Amino acid sequence: MELWDPHCSEEMWLESESGCSLVPQKSKRDRKRQELLAMALGVKVNARASVLWQPLKLFAYSQITSLVRRAALRENENHFNYEKAHNFKVQTFRGPHWCEYCANFMWGLIAQGVRCSDCGLNVHKQCSKYVPNDCQPDLKRIKKVYCCDLTTLVKAHNTQRPMVVDMCIREIEERGLNSEGLYRVSGFTEHIEDVKMSFDRDGDKADISADTYADINIITGALKLYFRELPIPVITYDAYPKFIEAAKITNPESRLEAINEALLLLPPAHYETLRYLMTHLKKVTTNEKDNFMNAENLGIVFGPTLMRPPDQNTLTTLNDMRYQKLIVQLLIENEDVLF
Repeated sequence: MELWDPHCSEEMWLESESGCSLVPQKSKRDRKRQELLAMALGVKVNARASVLWQPLKLFAYSQITSLVRRAALRENENHFNYEKAHNFKVQTFRGPHWCEYCANFMWGLIAQGVRCSDCGLNVHKQCSKYVPNDCQPDLKRIKKVYCCDLTTLVKAHNTQRPMVVDMCIREIEERGLNSEGLYRVSGFTEHIEDVKMSFDRDGDKADISADTYADINIITGALKLYFRELPIPVITYDAYPKFIEAAKITNPESRLEAINEALLLLPPAHYETLRYLMTHLKKVTTNEKDNFMNAENLGIVFGPTLMRPPDQNTLTTLNDMRYQKLIVQLLIENEDVLF
């Protein structure tokens, strides 16, 4: 397979020694980059055709980064080794206590040190600055499913994604893809709250079957509520500005490239959750004739659900809503390229 760029001018080409072949005037660095991209795509690049089309470059780049991330996520099938920082809070200990980082005694009568509220690690306040991000949350300390940090939840349950996301999407795909207004139509609030309480109480043993909740809109409502109540949104506060900047780019190819770079800023558990959700929402759009939900409609629903501005300013939120909608719409439409 050989590729030629129709946009290249004649001046970019020189006659070769043989007089019958054309060689592009490119730097060694550019040629090396093209060779790597071509290798990723399985494309042969020779002297007569060494220019890759921009869409294929974006596709190759996104596929390489996606493969790297998936390999990291699947490094150990039985343990999802997501990195997590400790959630330290000042603690007053009863009786003598030793720091679990430096092994020295904690002096004082009150507030002698800090304790991780997720795993129970006890250290000096100064030592907490040097403790690595190796928190392993204890299920006994995780009291809720909703309103719990996403990475904390998946590490506590040793799952790839929050069980709420897996269980709700499974139920929706089994019996709700053809439901008119899926995700747009709201279920009864008290029933959605019942589902929330069931997850908080029973975890992955929660019953959300059709026998218990016949209306699929209750399940979609419970899933949206989970995302809305996350203390850190799926698209994190740190990554939010990059996504908004990407949405403002007018050139489609440059915009997709910027979105792909913004995705790399997400923590692994957030990235995997977003990838799984976008794959599901793409399935929803394939049933648009029945459910009347296309990527734009789903973007309106999920934009503010998955993204929130860091400053929580009302004016900023209103100004960003169109960009939030556009980002989710593009993530759905280009799910096969971006993830």
